[in-house]
Amino acid sequence: MSVIWMNPWKEETARSHIRQSSEYRILPAQIFLQVLNALSPHCCLHLDPLIGQWPPYVISPSFYGTPTLQTGDSDSYVRRQAKKNQTEEGNRLYELGTKMLNQSKSQKQKEEAYLFFARAADKGNLNAMEKMADAMLFGDLRAQNISAAINLYESLAKEGSHTAQNALGFLSSYGIGMEYNQAKALVYYTFGSAGGSMMSQMILGYRYLSGINVLQNCEVALTHYKNVANYIADKLEKNEGVPVEKVRLTERLENLSSNSEILDWDVYQYYKFLAERGDIQIQVSLGQLHLIGRKGLEQDYYKALYYFLKAAKAGSANAMAFLGKMYLEGNPAAPQNNVTAFKYFSMAANKGNAIGLHGLGLIYFHGKGVPVNYVEALKFFQKAAEKGWPNAQFQLGFMYYSGSGVWKDYKLAFKYFYLASQSGQPLAIYYLAEMYATGTGVLRSCRTAVELYKGVCELGCWAEKFLTAYFAYKDGDINSSLVQYALLAEMGYEVAQSNSAFILESKKATILKKEQMYPMALLLWHRAAVQGNAFARIKIGDYHYYGYGTKKDYQTAVTHYSIAVDKYHNAQAMFNLAYMYEHGLGISKDIHLARRLYDLAAETSPDAHIPVFLALLKLETMHLIKDIVYFKFNVRWKWLKLDNTLGSYWDIFMIVVIMVMLLLLLRNRPD
Repeated sequence: MSVIWMNPWKEETARSHIRQSSEYRILPAQIFLQVLNALSPHCCLHLDPLIGQWPPYVISPSFYGTPTLQTGDSDSYVRRQAKKNQTEEGNRLYELGTKMLNQSKSQKQKEEAYLFFARAADKGNLNAMEKMADAMLFGDLRAQNISAAINLYESLAKEGSHTAQNALGFLSSYGIGMEYNQAKALVYYTFGSAGGSMMSQMILGYRYLSGINVLQNCEVALTHYKNVANYIADKLEKNEGVPVEKVRLTERLENLSSNSEILDWDVYQYYKFLAERGDIQIQVSLGQLHLIGRKGLEQDYYKALYYFLKAAKAGSANAMAFLGKMYLEGNPAAPQNNVTAFKYFSMAANKGNAIGLHGLGLIYFHGKGVPVNYVEALKFFQKAAEKGWPNAQFQLGFMYYSGSGVWKDYKLAFKYFYLASQSGQPLAIYYLAEMYATGTGVLRSCRTAVELYKGVCELGCWAEKFLTAYFAYKDGDINSSLVQYALLAEMGYEVAQSNSAFILESKKATILKKEQMYPMALLLWHRAAVQGNAFARIKIGDYHYYGYGTKKDYQTAVTHYSIAVDKYHNAQAMFNLAYMYEHGLGISKDIHLARRLYDLAAETSPDAHIPVFLALLKLETMHLIKDIVYFKFNVRWKWLKLDNTLGSYWDIFMIVVIMVMLLLLLRNRPD
């Protein structure tokens, strides 16, 4: 190893030069040569005989007497360069995998995408490692492997991955593959939120809203939900919203395959047949479904364009308007073209189509191919809003809210935002939340703002798991379905809470211990009930009635059945409550009230007619049997209401009657 002997008086000069360089401690030869110029002729340098060139050098901390500059490892620069190349290669592979995954239309393409993620993870790419861990947790790629996912998440968490921290928090909160520990889950969520995890922020927002393992605090919930809602609103403004299909597993099994949220494959084929036969309405409907990817169908711009063109040629104003929308926004099938968009919007608007009128308003509002003209935009938005188009109502609200081309008028803004929100327009809901959160144009209401923000947050990309969880359930992959629904349930989705509870109740999942199933299901039913699910409220009553996951408590069961009756007028709850009144379970026995509740159940739901008939038949039969079998004088006298008919001294009267009868018998007794 070659050595540089340095004059002690020159050591500080060398240090100052090195601190100013981009590399400190490990220096390439080029930078070190600049240091040498300041040191000569007070030092001497020898070539490294092994490599025959100027070696890299390392600053030594020594100061007196001994060599103060010495060569470092000759491979250090090579190692750094190799690490840099490895990082760049990892990033490239991750980007390729992400692009392939977004464009994948088959399981094989997804597997190829994950092969890229695996190679990127091998290069040390943290994002790819997160993808692989998620795939193992949710079973996105072949078999689910929760223990391997946890090991990878724990390694990533040490590197500061907020995705890993959120995942570990979720697993701790359910006790899936880890110890059930709500305190630890809260810590993980807090760190995940601080690191920028939108899912952690949403979970914390829900916990503070509902007071789950934390003190209920609306303002803290508002802060978390607002952060997530801002992120979602930005996506929605760029037309990147995710359609959300939420299938309830609590529906009857025969209805699951024909659920209105998911289009059955056979029905889809029939619709395609009708579309090819010239059914304009079906053509427009299929075009819309493919345009945004609804009802379980993949997003396919080419198919959407195909169906819209067929319908437009047949004179459909809606199809013309949607063609205008496609060309205005731009996509692979219809590249962005303002002129073409204007043409199709005009054709639809001339037919009085609200979507076409709204499209022309957008063109003038944003100046797409024409000068910005707020007056024209306002005119078209008003015409479309009068026809009830929610997007136009939102745009009018936004113009009055922001003062774009009109005077600011928060009352009018609120009016139009509210109208649009009634049709579920997400950005209108977001701006209503903003107004309630800040007290702009309305009386400030933290609770209302949080509820509105929560609705916007539930449109995030994570809602895609509703579909994958549902298909996993249909395919019999119960564990994968449960994990996905459970994560969504943790984020506050009511449908996911009831679906998770339903799966746990069935005891088909194997990722939780049997003794955990009912208590966890009861917890989830309770959370769903608090959010307004009547079926969940009845389930809580059932669990307390039968003692599932808790001790038997008839009084608590009566309380929950009563809430379901009073608040939701639920026929099942009426029937259950009638049964408890009939038998005096958890409440005073009242046959008349039981009859009344049975009758109400039959009036409320046609499905209750037969059960109610049988229950009333049983009630009357049992009542008759009791009258016959347990017939006694005191019961009979009570039934005759002798106090009312003979007065309060009826017993004395009866004694006199008996004595008279005895006297008559004695008198007539034969000698």
